[in-house]
Amino acid sequence: MNTTILGIDIGSSKICAIIAQKSDDDIKILGAGIAKSQGLKKGIITNIELASKSIKAALNDAKRVAGTQFEKVIVSISGAYTKSIDSTGVVNIPNRDIGIKEINRAMQMADHNANIPNEYEKLHILPYNFKVDDQEFIEDPLGMNGARLEVQVHIITAQKSSLSNLQKAVKSAGVEIDNIVLCGYASSIAVLNHDEKELGVSVIDLGGATCNMVVHSGNSIRYNDFLGVGSLNITNDLSTALHTPLGAAENIKINYGSLKGNSTDLIEIPVIGDDGNTHEVSLEIVSNVIYVRVEETLMILAKALEDSGFKDQLGAGIVLTGGMTKLDGIRELATAIFDNMPIRIAKPREMEGLFETLRDPGYSTAIGLVLYGAGSFTPYEIDSNKKLRYKDEEIPPSKNVQNILDGTESEPFSEEVGIKSAKEKLANIAEIKERESKSGFLSNIWNRLAQMF
Repeated sequence: MNTTILGIDIGSSKICAIIAQKSDDDIKILGAGIAKSQGLKKGIITNIELASKSIKAALNDAKRVAGTQFEKVIVSISGAYTKSIDSTGVVNIPNRDIGIKEINRAMQMADHNANIPNEYEKLHILPYNFKVDDQEFIEDPLGMNGARLEVQVHIITAQKSSLSNLQKAVKSAGVEIDNIVLCGYASSIAVLNHDEKELGVSVIDLGGATCNMVVHSGNSIRYNDFLGVGSLNITNDLSTALHTPLGAAENIKINYGSLKGNSTDLIEIPVIGDDGNTHEVSLEIVSNVIYVRVEETLMILAKALEDSGFKDQLGAGIVLTGGMTKLDGIRELATAIFDNMPIRIAKPREMEGLFETLRDPGYSTAIGLVLYGAGSFTPYEIDSNKKLRYKDEEIPPSKNVQNILDGTESEPFSEEVGIKSAKEKLANIAEIKERESKSGFLSNIWNRLAQMF
């Protein structure tokens, strides 16, 4: 069964929409669209109208390239204004046979036992440890025999207001969301391999205006954190230090960005507020400005990892991804700041149709979203719709299938519309029944209609 998935990564510097098709075990990229972000600041929507326009621009480009419909819509959300807690649930198993229903009950119990603030909504409920009777550290209890099942879960929540604004912006762009996924979680899906998950690893997505960190151990995420600093701060620093416009500073960062500072060459840059005039700046100064900002950012992240209590459990070290990782020398600096832990710079995993632009580390979250929609998530999870998802499940059809026929879109399907349509059909049947009963043809007509509906 083929399923077409739309993943929309809503970042502070860019919006990326990717349409991919899942068939059996294969995933193929059909099209992608990228637009500059507007109406977002540090991962949070600050202007719904502008954000919606950016989303729509990226979406239209992706649809134009793909030329097909999409059935599942997965959208990312920044780690800003998220809170995470751990919880435990215990259930008895009367028939001693542990199936999907029993695992779901245990996870629902853990959810029930969690103390979530009223202004927060659950995004992910992720089990990281199962216990059957007195046997601990069960990787997967499915099919096991036992009288008691216990589960420990990591619950990621987000502010209801930020979720509502995200949904409004995406809906204004003509799309109904099926799932919302934490961007750090999506990035980890795109860049981690099985061994790294088993050994314990931290994924840090160094984005445009934010840094999102998750710790993955065993089967699930154990910890997540957020820092409202990104590569756009480097651009601002260069603009201020070099007295040059932001656009010129961004070009300097992209073309000459390095943390090594071993060049004394001079470059000519425009002067801010003085049209037509330029001045020369040493690349060594450029590197020093970038170095200071990146060093500070990595030191804050290292402190957060230290405070998390999981640093000693990271056998596979740290995986860095995101646009900032393209800075020359960042791996060496990170190795020094994170106490010589193993550091890997990661690009999204390869798949059919993945063109060169999407191989950039800055697109890890977007690739992770379509992989999530295709079933590449933790073995068990209660998602943002409060539904249990599990490995090898059949991906259900979306409640909102978007059609692209002759360049036009159909109205999204909803349960309310479906129920209304059914009621109208039944009303028509009743009306015909009453009318035909007067003519003596009730039985024949009613049988025909019953077969139709």
